[in-house]
Amino acid sequence: MNIAQALQQARCLAISSLEAQTLLLHALGRDLLDRAWLLLHDSDDLPLTTCELYKDLMQRRLAHEPLAYLTGQQEFHGLSLQVDKRVLVPRPDTETLVDWALQLELPPQAHVLDLGTGSGAIALALKNAHPHWQVQAVDASEHALAVATGNAQKLQLEVSFLPSHWFSQAQGLFDLVVSNPPYIAQGDPHLPALRAEPLQALVSGKDGLDDIRHITAQAPAHLLPGAWLLLEHGFDQATAVRHLLASQGFVQVQSRNDLAGIQRCSGGQWPEVK
Repeated sequence: MNIAQALQQARCLAISSLEAQTLLLHALGRDLLDRAWLLLHDSDDLPLTTCELYKDLMQRRLAHEPLAYLTGQQEFHGLSLQVDKRVLVPRPDTETLVDWALQLELPPQAHVLDLGTGSGAIALALKNAHPHWQVQAVDASEHALAVATGNAQKLQLEVSFLPSHWFSQAQGLFDLVVSNPPYIAQGDPHLPALRAEPLQALVSGKDGLDDIRHITAQAPAHLLPGAWLLLEHGFDQATAVRHLLASQGFVQVQSRNDLAGIQRCSGGQWPEVK
């Protein structure tokens, strides 16, 4: 089987051309962005071991395993992250949270906390954009922290990673707290499609807001005057999250839309001392 035939086989299985090229490049051990090479070498025969690996990858993709788990890589805010089944796959929607954080007027050496860091995507993107920020990131999963630490080392970004259930072990007061917590409701019909990803990083009570309630209630004790709390949430949760923030005393409470025009993040500022 040559490269052109391999890609055609994927199309016959209803795997998109882009995903097929990505899987084949991974099976070949080449850069995942080197799609031009495939076009230039479409008549090249594939080694048997590559064919077998490629077929296995296609079957796993057809079983709805995320592409990032198959290749071990995911792009996020200009960074190439290593990911596997220990963490959620960083999604483009979450870049909305990062972009909002980068637009805030914070001190040059701001103290930042990322709650439930997973792969480290948010913390590392913020540190990459602002090298002088003091970024701390926590997660209750030691497995997730191992992935995040590995990404920080690979990218040579200095972030402090700590095991912690939300704020329980966080150290100090912060100018900014960000989080992409679990926000899917128990029994949500979308969960079966996400079965390859860690359930504890997805589900949060009957309405999906248990963890956000906890974070908004505990945050004031960890924020400096004028600090911001920014949260990612579900497509239909913006009104509820804004209410939770306002009820805790946050001001300038607002939401931001993702690229699809959905209110994906909500946040507020802790009042300045009068």
